[in-house]
Amino acid sequence: MPEGPELRLAALYVNRACAELVFAGRVEKSEVSRNPEVPFESSAYRIAASTRGKELRLTLSPLPGARPPRQPLPIVFRFGMSGSFRLAPAGQLPRHAHLRFYTAPPAPPQALCFVDVRRFGRWDPGGHWHPGRGPCVLLEYQQFRENVLRNLSDKVFDRPICEALLDQRFFNGIGNYLRAEILHRLKIPPFERARTVLEALKQHRPSPELTLSQKIRARLQNPDLLELCHLLPKEVVRLGGKGYGSEQGEEDFAVFRDWLRCYGVPGMSSVRDGHGRTIWFQGDPGPMAPKGGKSRKKKARKSQQVPADGAEVPPLPRRRRTRKPSRKTAEGDPPPTSPRGPPGPGTTPPQAPEAPPDPEKGKRTGRRCTGRRRPQKTKASTPSGESGGTPAS
Repeated sequence: MPEGPELRLAALYVNRACAELVFAGRVEKSEVSRNPEVPFESSAYRIAASTRGKELRLTLSPLPGARPPRQPLPIVFRFGMSGSFRLAPAGQLPRHAHLRFYTAPPAPPQALCFVDVRRFGRWDPGGHWHPGRGPCVLLEYQQFRENVLRNLSDKVFDRPICEALLDQRFFNGIGNYLRAEILHRLKIPPFERARTVLEALKQHRPSPELTLSQKIRARLQNPDLLELCHLLPKEVVRLGGKGYGSEQGEEDFAVFRDWLRCYGVPGMSSVRDGHGRTIWFQGDPGPMAPKGGKSRKKKARKSQQVPADGAEVPPLPRRRRTRKPSRKTAEGDPPPTSPRGPPGPGTTPPQAPEAPPDPEKGKRTGRRCTGRRRPQKTKASTPSGESGGTPAS
């Protein structure tokens, strides 16, 4: 799921890819998307992107003299589970491109696409930053820190620190992999009470005798939890790549995987928190760990063995599943004959099917048919001409 750094990377990609491009026409939405139409059309406009935590805003700004004359339109995006932006040739649109902005002629036609495979992403034309989200951990650090320390009486800080870190009212931009990395690098158990961890930061004040450069050096060498909420997203942004734009590829993800120390790393443990989200950690989970929660360890995948001569190892043969023959055959169907021909001497030929029973015989009322026949009881006193069977008891 894209977190604050991924949305920041997406905004940097859009600004870099669209810096020299002019767009025109109307904004096109896919037929399958349930998001609203974007009521915007212009003969010439530009696109710029900005972010705040887990939200990205595109601003469509008409150029001077563009028709029809209109004001810039902001569109706020939330990426959901798989949202991203991609610039592609207009004739080769990527799959799952649910919102498209086309460039103006005479340049080769291109489209900036919002691509969302799982369709959890949302956009809001004319919208603003969500009022329920706090300051951005990446771009508004001082406001973010003050907002957390000022509201430690909130009931969310009664919960484990791993769950509090996902509350976007206070940690706007932090997600699942960032919370695991932050707590692991500070050696904080994920199920320690959040207020216990954060109240100690109120007393943490740098010495007034230190110079500004000394304060910065001290913060970088020994960051606290709130400082790491700011520094680790900056590190991810500096890594670049992460699947955005034309430079997407396995090497981008390899760099990101090398950066991870805890999240999904072999040897680390994981357990589900109170919201059902998996938290990765090492060592003791903490006093508020869910009761009965089973801790699982990530095992390293065995690499495929390669012979010394460099020849490829042939894949193991797949086992074929065989169907068991049916126990029952349809009534009246003869058994299958051998492909070698008619049965030899001494074998019993297949019996001819019996005549179907008289539908009136054995007819009962008030009883459901279960598919099984009960043996009929015969009594000496029963008249031979009576067509009905034994009455139901």
